[in-house]
Amino acid sequence: MRYYILGILLCFLQPALAQETNQYEKSPIFEACENEPLKTLQNCFYKEVYALLFSEFKMPQRLIEENYKGIMDVLFEVNTEGEFKEIYTDTNYEEIKTEVKRVFKTFPKVKPATYNGQKTFKQYTIKLRLPLQEIWPSTENLPEVNSDDEKTKSKIEIELTQLEKNAKKEFDKVQKGIKPYTNKAFNSTLNIPFTHADYAKFDRSLNVVGTNSHTASKPFLYEDISNYYDFNAVKEALIKDAGTWVEKKLWNEHLVQIESKDYWFTLDPILDLQVGRDTDADFRLTFNNTRGVYIQGGLGKQLSFSTSIYESQGRFADYYNRYAETLAPADFSPAIIPGRGIAKRFKENAFDYPVAEAYLSYSPAKYLNVQFGHGKNFIGDGYRSLLLSDVASPSPFLKLNTKFWKIKYTNTWMWLKDVRPEVIEDGAFLTKYIANHYLSWNVNKRLNIGLFESVIWQNSNDRGFDINYLNPIIFYRAIEFETGQDAGNAIIGLSSKYKYNDNINIYGQFIIDEFSLSDITGGEKSWKNKLGFQLGAKYFNAFKVKDLQLQMEYNQVRPYTYSHNTIVLNYAHNNQSLAHLWGANFRELLLIGRYNYKRWFGEAKFITGIRGFDFNTDTDSFSYGGDVFASERDRPFETGVEIGQGIKTNTFNATLQAGYLVNPASNLKVFTNINYRNFDPEATTISTFVNSSIWFNFGVRTDLFNWYFDL
Repeated sequence: MRYYILGILLCFLQPALAQETNQYEKSPIFEACENEPLKTLQNCFYKEVYALLFSEFKMPQRLIEENYKGIMDVLFEVNTEGEFKEIYTDTNYEEIKTEVKRVFKTFPKVKPATYNGQKTFKQYTIKLRLPLQEIWPSTENLPEVNSDDEKTKSKIEIELTQLEKNAKKEFDKVQKGIKPYTNKAFNSTLNIPFTHADYAKFDRSLNVVGTNSHTASKPFLYEDISNYYDFNAVKEALIKDAGTWVEKKLWNEHLVQIESKDYWFTLDPILDLQVGRDTDADFRLTFNNTRGVYIQGGLGKQLSFSTSIYESQGRFADYYNRYAETLAPADFSPAIIPGRGIAKRFKENAFDYPVAEAYLSYSPAKYLNVQFGHGKNFIGDGYRSLLLSDVASPSPFLKLNTKFWKIKYTNTWMWLKDVRPEVIEDGAFLTKYIANHYLSWNVNKRLNIGLFESVIWQNSNDRGFDINYLNPIIFYRAIEFETGQDAGNAIIGLSSKYKYNDNINIYGQFIIDEFSLSDITGGEKSWKNKLGFQLGAKYFNAFKVKDLQLQMEYNQVRPYTYSHNTIVLNYAHNNQSLAHLWGANFRELLLIGRYNYKRWFGEAKFITGIRGFDFNTDTDSFSYGGDVFASERDRPFETGVEIGQGIKTNTFNATLQAGYLVNPASNLKVFTNINYRNFDPEATTISTFVNSSIWFNFGVRTDLFNWYFDL
């Protein structure tokens, strides 16, 4: 655009300056133009340029087949040696850019432009109409001329310093530095967006016998997984033929993708547009309407960044809406959407829930990665985690990943909120803090063992974020005792994984919140035995069917695990558990099957379990150990504690999903989903009621996070 403006200005200035210009400057001179008078010399120059372009330019075959027609600007220069150089061609077709560069390299040397008899270089902008026609533009519509020599402007123009001369070339240098996008993200310090379905695609590659990978601490970095899984090859295999710009952006590319030698940047829209029906609801349709933007980038090889911003309105299945309302915070907001955030009322029976997530990822050395952001983390090899899960809302975090030898050591510090009315401080939500250690050790080619330690503390005595917990290698339990046993709630855990062969591995977790050895050996089922465990197995390429994965997992957590005698020191955030979605006091068995074929995918998931709920009535207000927010001091008995005590509830969830990956770059998918839920408590209260429903929906979604509807 600036060249067009300059051309208009030159037209107005030409009558006053023509005589002076002709006196001082000459255009570059082709051999065929040497005998031309000065006033027609520039016109002759353009004629020769167009003639050479017409004779040398070869239309790329793909554009011939597409019957392409278009107009583009070409910026080129003639230097002080009389050599031509293409600088920029305004087109999205790389084949045209390559061909224009080639053609200009065939141009002969000419006599360079001069000013006052001194050689100077000039820049020119011309228009090309494809396919090329042997038509020379009229002299009334000459191409625009640009010169970076201040003497070719006007005698009244102030002389530029050398720094200013260099500065005038800066934008063009930046533009010239842009090159075709090459998916630098695949080897960057960015996180791979954590969804169980997408992680299953490279799960086997990480778990073949003999790898030194560590698979429990999630999300993974691209640079770590790229050692085992070829992202570029997989993406190339999924590329669809696309000729137009719209087709490329829809099927294969980021909406915006920019790359140079030292940085890269992508931008994509976020969509989650769904419509469905819940057979148990008195409203007609369920829906979700999410719009947003997803930005990723890298500066150099060590620093990466990502942000995703969501604006959403939704109405879900009736059981899910009711559960969201039970999580409502103390600020009179009607609900918290599980895994997302605080919601406002939208119309009569729907919710408005904005969410934002972002982080910086920096690797100052080969063995260390540091992240600071607002998001989620997960520890485990299963669908569920008893150590740290992603079922709660995003929260601020600082994370260190250190990897060397056969060790990966993950330290995570998070800032959490308790939003219940009973803990409001001066009208504000209560802040509490958590510090986690997770040490993963590959004992040999098949066996991995992980050690977990966590402590939650509150801002008691105005100590805020206790710097004692910033030490990444200290034993947290020792700090808890030093600061007073009621100052924090410590949890320890163990994880393990065994690779039976390249296609089968077995994994598990064990969590200890509190236990008494004498009570365990006494066999009286004491409330103090706050324990849980997980046992699971994965079968890759099941029954020799490529990309078919089967998974079976059993989870069990005893009553009162994750709770505490101090009201705020529970293992939770934003009224949601930090570990298993169901809190405590449950048994669960799940079966999952996933299959991928090119861009098609399918998933089947079956979950059955037993849970125990509180009565919460005037006659029975005891805590039976399922609600992690309830104080364990409100327990009805000391011994005889069993899973399912309270309101024993049988629950069953079955989900079938199928879909198509529209764009691998942005992970945009179209899908249809059917969910059957049967919730059958032995007693009915306000929060526990019989529910049997089928919820089916379909839509289009940018798949960037796990969303758990299996309550």
